[in-house]
Amino acid sequence: MNREPAAGYWAITRHWITKLLNIEPEEMPAVVAGVLMFFFLFTSYFLLRPVRETMGIAGGIENLQWLFTGTFIATLVALPLFGWCASALPRRQLLGWLFGSSAITLLAFAVSFQIAPDSALAASSFYIWLSVFNLLSVSLAWSVLADVLRAPQAKRTFAIIASGASIGGITGPMLGALLVAPLGHVGLLIVAATLLMLSIAAATWLHRWRDRNPLVGAIEDSSNRSPLKGNPFAGATLTLRSPYLLGISAFVLMLASINTFLYFEQARLVAELFPDKTRQTQVFGIIDAVVQSLSLFIQIFVTGRTAKRLGVSALLVAVPVIMSAGFLALALAPTFGIFVAVMVIRRVGEYALVRPGREMLYTVVPTEEKYKAKNFIDTVVYRAGDAASGWIKRAVDLIADNPSVAMFLGALLAAAWGLCGLYLGRREQELESKPRDHKPAQATATVTDTAKSGFP
Repeated sequence: MNREPAAGYWAITRHWITKLLNIEPEEMPAVVAGVLMFFFLFTSYFLLRPVRETMGIAGGIENLQWLFTGTFIATLVALPLFGWCASALPRRQLLGWLFGSSAITLLAFAVSFQIAPDSALAASSFYIWLSVFNLLSVSLAWSVLADVLRAPQAKRTFAIIASGASIGGITGPMLGALLVAPLGHVGLLIVAATLLMLSIAAATWLHRWRDRNPLVGAIEDSSNRSPLKGNPFAGATLTLRSPYLLGISAFVLMLASINTFLYFEQARLVAELFPDKTRQTQVFGIIDAVVQSLSLFIQIFVTGRTAKRLGVSALLVAVPVIMSAGFLALALAPTFGIFVAVMVIRRVGEYALVRPGREMLYTVVPTEEKYKAKNFIDTVVYRAGDAASGWIKRAVDLIADNPSVAMFLGALLAAAWGLCGLYLGRREQELESKPRDHKPAQATATVTDTAKSGFP
């Protein structure tokens, strides 16, 4: 067999693929590995998400704030454990340990559901656990990317890699709909655990790509094979000492609050219009499928080019502006059709624009902040926003007895969210333009000197 023509065809195909996706040829293996890492993770999560939403409604809409509070408390417990792991384990092994232990937890829940399928305690525990795992796992996966890829690479590749999440978000609900009848909830948990193990394999491939493609003009140390050191609470202290990270925290708080306002409105409308639990799960699944399909198109063809030409600010500001108008529309006409349109726009914008833009903000910070501070912000700060806004939304509904009041409040919050995004985007550009503390490979600096600078 003549391999030369085949190699030529592959070279031509690779050229056109990289040109279409706006990436460099040598980045293609990293993009594939990153896409697979997110695909398996999000397929696993979205396989279980409709079940979680149904369990949340089962406890009563008036009690949702308790689940949010329970999730926040669980996050406070989980984060120091993660900080301890980050201080004790090589950071390239963190994702494997977290996903592996989560797969074992899913199997434990499967056993619990098999023994007591109607247990309210098991249902609430699963809702809280999955909510904590979702934020922590996604945050850690992005930490790996921010660690492996640098800011210019991130602007080209992050949106494409995020498309793996959208594909998983489409595949997960479809798999759930096909498998829930023959396998039941117990079977879905086992499938989800298997998918997490595949995500670990993809993350390992990503780290090996960086090993084979060291940074040009920089000392490649072995810090990703060593623990980050520090204490388990370093994420909080690092955040409080940095105005930039505090700005990201404010951005995340407002993002979480807006999401919570819409989440409560979603629960109220779905419970009123679709009292049957099966129908509720179907509605949630349809919304998920539409959101992920639209997100996929924007991630592949729009986000990367927008970030490259207009900067991160454009990704962080566009959605808040649209959401401010959306909240006003809901305040004036709170119908299910308008709500679905606003919810789809919000989630598509978050997945395709806000999330990649938000993760690009971390490519210009030291390594310890990429893992510890980032996970503190993505989990504790985010869930604090969830819990606080959940009680605020409940209080507004009780006092005003009119959902429109909360929607007007959401419009003001979205405007402030956009201003915060504008500040962060400009600050990211400033930090990216500053020279890094890398030294030429032939310099006499030691690996320890480089590690102390905070950059790998």
